[in-house]
Amino acid sequence: MRKEDKTALIQELQDQIGSYSHFYLTNIEGLNAEKTSDLRRACFKADIKLVMAKNTLLQKALEAKGIDASLFAALKGNTALMLCNTGNAPAKLIKELLKKEKNNKDAKPQLKAAYVEETIYMGAENLDLLSAIKSKNELIADVIALLQSPAKNVISALQSGGTTIHGVLKTLGEKAE
Repeated sequence: MRKEDKTALIQELQDQIGSYSHFYLTNIEGLNAEKTSDLRRACFKADIKLVMAKNTLLQKALEAKGIDASLFAALKGNTALMLCNTGNAPAKLIKELLKKEKNNKDAKPQLKAAYVEETIYMGAENLDLLSAIKSKNELIADVIALLQSPAKNVISALQSGGTTIHGVLKTLGEKAE
């Protein structure tokens, strides 16, 4: 490959990494064509971009973006890059795909490393942790639910109190007759 071609590929990888806020490095080595197509379809449905790149080119792109060098240890063997704007989406997808092949110890894709919320997670043992991270929209929904909870309690107390008072007055009114 010519140097100009490599430079263009590195620039393209930089642009792709820069346009997404999170990325995962995974191992999909040994997947047959059918399973690779299934993985690509699942990624498309989950709004995840799956990119294959040479490790050296990917490392140069990550260096240019200022990503911590500790991530480079994961760039060994076959590496697929999963790009997304939702931090937990690739982890959930990987867990779901691994659940289908629970009897196979070497099931793919395998998590090598992840860059989520400006933090680096190394190794497949972080998959459960990464899938539990809440997205921005989930956190906003939780905050709104917490803010609405006291107001709902006050309204329900007032409504139940009103029916209780109405019931007592009605009972007293019927007794007097």
